[in-house]
Amino acid sequence: MDLKGIFVIVCLCALAITSTEAGIPRCCITTKREISRQMLLKVQKWDVQEGSGPCDIPALKLYVKHLRKPICAHLKVKGDLKRLQRQMKQNKQKRLY
Repeated sequence: MDLKGIFVIVCLCALAITSTEAGIPRCCITTKREISRQMLLKVQKWDVQEGSGPCDIPALKLYVKHLRKPICAHLKVKGDLKRLQRQMKQNKQKRLY
């Protein structure tokens, strides 16, 4: 096999590996039921992982400032998070007046 053939095979393998990694979902395997208030205050964004589809369990993914991996929380934490965000928003509006 000549150099061109080897180059083509290497490129195809690299393409297959990168496209496979992009297609693998990052699922939560376990969830935490209790998340501290301090940690909830650091949440920058969150999304819900559905229990159907590629992931086995429903979870709330919390993306926290200065953490590379999201925290996997139980869905009940969503109510706590929304309540805390609402309180923070109300306190911010009170300070403006």
